[in-house]
Amino acid sequence: MRAWLAALAIGLAGAASAEEPWQTAEGPGIVAARFEEPDNSYPHRIMGRIPERRVLVVRDAQGRAHRLDLRKGPNPSHVFEDVAPRLVDADGDGAIDAVVVEASPEAGAHLAIYGLRRGDLVKAAATPPIGTPFRWLAPAAIADLNGDGVTDIAYVETPHLGKVLRVWSWVAGGLTEIAQLRGVTNHRIGDEVIFGGLRDCGHGPEIVLADADFRRLVAVAFEGEALAARRLPIEASPKGFDTALACR
Repeated sequence: MRAWLAALAIGLAGAASAEEPWQTAEGPGIVAARFEEPDNSYPHRIMGRIPERRVLVVRDAQGRAHRLDLRKGPNPSHVFEDVAPRLVDADGDGAIDAVVVEASPEAGAHLAIYGLRRGDLVKAAATPPIGTPFRWLAPAAIADLNGDGVTDIAYVETPHLGKVLRVWSWVAGGLTEIAQLRGVTNHRIGDEVIFGGLRDCGHGPEIVLADADFRRLVAVAFEGEALAARRLPIEASPKGFDTALACR
């Protein structure tokens, strides 16, 4: 989880260069990952100077490299529209996965989970696409958010427009949405960072986000089966996010 939180806050100003830094984790499954092959076929550029990319490369615990080129798969028009892969056990099977934002010219973004299965790098699960071209989502947290023992995945859908936090959990056959909350965001157009993330200040997991105007911070948590936002006395700034995530 710490590795994923570090990846979440990365700003890749040099992403247009030939090589991006590896995101790393420890454990079975994927221990390193990065994007390769910058691409201009999906000219959204919502992340400032960070381009969309076509290739995901991972390394397993034995040091073997596995390369997935979207152009050679069933959806050759898809791109990775993300700051960096997040390495975390996203499905609770004990093996580390790569969680990424993937997008298509036809349907916009969706959240995808890539894992190693019998030695192959495959898309193990995904949320439905937003449904409109040039619509994006920004991951917010991956953890058991409601205390039921199952890993949940949260992201802000259209953080510049709709500003909806959506939370998904695992059921037989894949992911299902369990809650949503409007009026929050974790990204502004042109930011090369996805802000906020997960914290636990002694009262259970909370997702730190900005309010809809990106002026003040909020802490979002489950109250029963619903999400509730609690305003924090902290401004929405890089320093403010660091302060909130450190429980200060």
